[in-house]
Amino acid sequence: MNVRRAAPAALCGALLLAGCSSNFGSDSSSKQDSGGKQHLTVMIGSSGDAETNAVKAAAAAWAKKTGNTVTVTPAQNLDQQLGQALAGGKPPDVFYVGSNTFANYAKGNSLYPYGDQLSYQDDFSDSLRKSFSYNGKFVCAPKDTSTLALAINTDMWKKAGLTAADYPTTWPQLEKVAKKLTSSKTTGLVVDASYNELGVFMKQAGGWITNPGQTAMTADSAANVEALTYVKKLLKEGALKFPKQVDTGWGGEALGTQKAAMTIEGNWLTGAMQSDYPKVGYKVLSLPDGPAGKGTLSFSTCWGVANKSAHHDAAVDLVKAFTAVPQELSFAGAYGVLPSRTSALAAYSQKYPANKAFADGASYGQGPVTIPGFSKVLAQFDTDLSGLATADPKTILSSLQKNGTAALKSGG
Repeated sequence: MNVRRAAPAALCGALLLAGCSSNFGSDSSSKQDSGGKQHLTVMIGSSGDAETNAVKAAAAAWAKKTGNTVTVTPAQNLDQQLGQALAGGKPPDVFYVGSNTFANYAKGNSLYPYGDQLSYQDDFSDSLRKSFSYNGKFVCAPKDTSTLALAINTDMWKKAGLTAADYPTTWPQLEKVAKKLTSSKTTGLVVDASYNELGVFMKQAGGWITNPGQTAMTADSAANVEALTYVKKLLKEGALKFPKQVDTGWGGEALGTQKAAMTIEGNWLTGAMQSDYPKVGYKVLSLPDGPAGKGTLSFSTCWGVANKSAHHDAAVDLVKAFTAVPQELSFAGAYGVLPSRTSALAAYSQKYPANKAFADGASYGQGPVTIPGFSKVLAQFDTDLSGLATADPKTILSSLQKNGTAALKSGG
């Protein structure tokens, strides 16, 4: 399940967002239903039957407890269907909102901000709260999280004469084992040609695309140049390749088909390996430290509540049920996500020790850029990264700096 490759962030437009120019927080919500029994609709972007059934079961349990009813609908194309529903004025009451689309929905005043109603809002990491905050206001509760880690093929590791003592903890060590694991049939490390994965090296070098407040670009920093220069070196050596270069769609497929000895992927990898490549042995490790220390990326989805819903109180109560610690642990067991609440992560790590590296990354993971209208900038950056082997890192980053600055000045 390659969940992080979500559709590009929806751009402002009549089809996707009603009131894209509205000021966030203006009163455009519907008259509220104060009846005892209410019917709520929930739209999700499901990874498969396991996730759909888990959400339906949780919704049914809440409905039984409260006397309300809930219909859960898995969307075929969440961005498109949700955008049409919002534009049409009849959105679902509760729905998934990816961190890559959140800012556009928030700017369009499509989301009811209920974050301050959660007594446990501090149980979400700073990174997760920032991913779902707009104009300084915590809008919606993260439903789960995913982080990136290093996955290695244990058989290939052993056959190369490597042991646990060789697990890479620094960039030079990663380069060394990647070269040793590379052969005519296997590439040492296969990583997606996207900032959503290569961005880990930028963080480990002490850089990132923007400043923490996302008010200024920092793309052309020396740290980012150092990161992309390191990646380019591995590409030139043949120790690192992109999935397309080994005829695969993503790192998990490369690892599963044994065209890669290592990959950098998120915790969605575990479900894919179990389902598609059950006989391939692998181990998940924390990513090696870079010049500035630890660094990984985190991805999340929040439980959005429609501003135009007539059931705000009931919808928020349903979200509280979805984000209760026992329920988050149940979701994690059902379809492989990490709990979004910090208090649930310790229990998760104990129950799933093989995934500890993913869980550990939740405390320091960098969330994605969530600036309205920034998707085109990031799409161009990804395109440029795909040609990194023969390009100048400084040129790529200068282009990102220029494009991002223009997007910031235009206000998204």
